[in-house]
Amino acid sequence: MTERQRPGPVVTEENEFFWTSGADGRLRLAECGSCAALIHPPQPVCRYCHGHDIGVRAVSGRATLIGFTVNHRFALPGLPAPYVVAQVAIEEDPRVRLTTNAVQCTPDELELGMRMEVVFEQVEDAWLPLFRPARDRPATDPLPLAEVEAHQLARRVRPMVTTEKFEDKVAITGIGMSEIGRRLLVPPVSLTVQACERAIADAGLTADDIDGLATYPGAGPYGGFGEGGVTALESALGLEPTWYNGGGETFGPGGSLISAMLAVAGGLARHVLCFRTVWEASYGELVRRGRIAQEPPRKLDGWMKPFGAISAAHTLAQNAQRHFHRYGTTRETLGWIALNQRANAALNPTAVYRDPMTMDDYLNARPITTPFGLYDCDVPCDGAVAVIVSAVDAARDLAQPPVYVEAVGTQILERLEWDQSTLTHEPQVLGQSAHLWSRTALRPEDVDVAELYDGFTFNCLSWLEGLGFCGIGEAKDFLDGGKNIARDGVLPLNTHGGQLSHGRTHGMGLVHEAITQLRGAAGARQIAGARVAVASSGGLTPSGVILFRADG
Repeated sequence: MTERQRPGPVVTEENEFFWTSGADGRLRLAECGSCAALIHPPQPVCRYCHGHDIGVRAVSGRATLIGFTVNHRFALPGLPAPYVVAQVAIEEDPRVRLTTNAVQCTPDELELGMRMEVVFEQVEDAWLPLFRPARDRPATDPLPLAEVEAHQLARRVRPMVTTEKFEDKVAITGIGMSEIGRRLLVPPVSLTVQACERAIADAGLTADDIDGLATYPGAGPYGGFGEGGVTALESALGLEPTWYNGGGETFGPGGSLISAMLAVAGGLARHVLCFRTVWEASYGELVRRGRIAQEPPRKLDGWMKPFGAISAAHTLAQNAQRHFHRYGTTRETLGWIALNQRANAALNPTAVYRDPMTMDDYLNARPITTPFGLYDCDVPCDGAVAVIVSAVDAARDLAQPPVYVEAVGTQILERLEWDQSTLTHEPQVLGQSAHLWSRTALRPEDVDVAELYDGFTFNCLSWLEGLGFCGIGEAKDFLDGGKNIARDGVLPLNTHGGQLSHGRTHGMGLVHEAITQLRGAAGARQIAGARVAVASSGGLTPSGVILFRADG
């Protein structure tokens, strides 16, 4: 127990049995009375048999350690860094995983597959289930297989409902990007307006031509993660759209494009302006200056935050650790992605970081949460990107050569809860990738340039394998030396510098670069003869991927 107690979880009527079960030293989980499956997080129905007889079961408190990361970057009141975030699979039903903290041991004592046992720490009105190495440690268990293995996915992709594709009815006609930088300290909606006006001009349209608006994540208290959504932009420009959409439960940060495509294909709009704005760098600076109040949390919601797993990095670091364990991947493997993006950024005058970087620079950077170091993480920045989706018949008469949409991948085939999902790859990558290739006759070898989501280096690795540019588990060999992903390699990757060096424009910057490449307008970083490009957006939840082509 630290001098200052960590924040406790939010206890509700639905989860009280879990958070208070430690009062008598017994771990309790929801159980289906029909098939005896354990259900976590608790739900009113069993996801396996769809039974509704849901009760509570006391379990042994024994589990297998299936992941851990030593956090160096983040801290909570009463939980200073470093601390170990871990995931364990429950002995009675390994499909159930708990995010927790590994305690009463050093990180060097931990080993994937080792047996663990629960101990409880009381925090206010709750008991946190923490895990320590079991006193009687048998031989280590093998890692449980992921619920969805890559080779199974193609069999689970739903067939196309019709041979008529909505993708054939739309085209990308305009792109725009605001100033990009660190701590610009300008109103975020001004960045949105700048990007949108540039996209409209790029397409040869006027504001009066725009009859649809789409964005992610929409209005909400997102702390530097948006400008206020459709409401903010419509209030600024007064476009009077016939269709609009904004929200977080869509196909990734670039999911607004897919929603816009459906609206255009359905006849609700002719020209939809899609936009995404971030100002995280300025937000953090304003909090530091006291211009934005940020109270320390009193309670932490969800099933991960009470254990200090407050960043996507904590989940993805453990997925990366398991990929290392199963396939022999190394930090150097991830390093080649970071070095590639930095080399490309050197040719992009809008990139935040353009200075050369070596493998030693990468490996010796300060740790964030193992195995991730500073250069495994994308660059918080301020900026906005806008893209116009138009009806294909209108697109051919506009200022720019249209870029066509070959296919999208959107199907959910993996668990949405971060710590219950795919073990060895970024969740919500494998399913969407399989779905993409079911909607086109093109294959991975037809792609000339890939703009793949790189919020972390491991995200990018997951998309490379998921989309089939190398086999599952083969990224170590594919990335070795960085030659295959260089601008003159077999798959030029994140040619503008990616989010790792250009800046965290949150998926839409990748789309902007894909369109720029297919237009042949990327200048010094242009890939000769680029006709087909893929851009992925997000991962974890939500996610989507789009295949573009230059030819109609």
